[in-house]
Amino acid sequence: MITAKARAVDGPDKQFRAAEIKRRDLDLHDVLIEIKFAGICHSDIHTAHGEWGPVNYPLVPGHEIAGIITEVGAEVTKYKVGDRVGVGCMVDSCGDCENCHKGEEQYCLNGNVPTYAGVDKYGEPTQGGYSTHIVVTENFVVRIPDSIELDAAAPLLCAGITTYSPLNHWGAGPGKKVAVVGLGGLGHMAVKIAHAMGAEVTVLSQTLSKKEDGLQFGADHYYATSNPETFEKLAGTFDLIINTVSAKIDISAYLSLLALDGTLVNVGAPAEPLSLNVFSLIGHRRSFAGSMIGGIRETQEMLNFCAEHNIVPNIEVISADQIDEAYKRVLASDVKYRFVIDISTM
Repeated sequence: MITAKARAVDGPDKQFRAAEIKRRDLDLHDVLIEIKFAGICHSDIHTAHGEWGPVNYPLVPGHEIAGIITEVGAEVTKYKVGDRVGVGCMVDSCGDCENCHKGEEQYCLNGNVPTYAGVDKYGEPTQGGYSTHIVVTENFVVRIPDSIELDAAAPLLCAGITTYSPLNHWGAGPGKKVAVVGLGGLGHMAVKIAHAMGAEVTVLSQTLSKKEDGLQFGADHYYATSNPETFEKLAGTFDLIINTVSAKIDISAYLSLLALDGTLVNVGAPAEPLSLNVFSLIGHRRSFAGSMIGGIRETQEMLNFCAEHNIVPNIEVISADQIDEAYKRVLASDVKYRFVIDISTM
């Protein structure tokens, strides 16, 4: 067994503490990754606070992982010691179902194995990237292009792929009008990626406080949703809306902004249910959809796309002792735009 230093939380109202966790010995197709940086995702906060259901504490969150391979299993063929790699929101799947065969492991019909708060094929609880090391099967590891620094790469493993996947699937590109709801960790990546894909991009945010940033990231337009005139002016405008907000919003109001055959895709995951008026869908053959992360193949495609277009998230690097404060700041929307933990401070 491999001992890793970590930061763990023991309950929904507890603070993070220093901990040691055990990583399994390498199986034939496993790699050992020395984690250099780990991003903080809103999903980490929801899970640590027990907002998405029961949690098997103690919990080590973190599914935006960037590091270096330090050891490989006897039959590993895809990677070697010294490779710069990343791990995202899942570390395994059944590999046998229809969706896995399509390269859509995130939608594994038997349930993928999440990077933390899950149970692996050995029956052990999974623990995430707020730690110095992790052991992962090679098929769930992606290669980080040399042009992307490891600290900036970490958030791409969730925030990047969570926004790239629906933009890719629903065909954001030249001639398409795309709106992004919220300009946070997910939203700022959605703007950068949609702009690079060639779409006309609009940010819909509560206020205009981040307008300068949004335009700098590639948005063509920026509107405040707190102004009722915004919904009147933009009615029937967009081909695609990406909702990145992890809070309850008036879905019917945003559906009214879609053009004929337009789609609103939820990637934010609020703890409480959302409701809508079905006439918001019927009137213009609109769709309300959801999207998770991408599969491993698409995640690698996203990393290569970001390298080609010089896309990286805006980050604030923190020490391991600042995680609790970072959580508070995320909840207060006081981050521009993603916290990344320097794992050397463990």
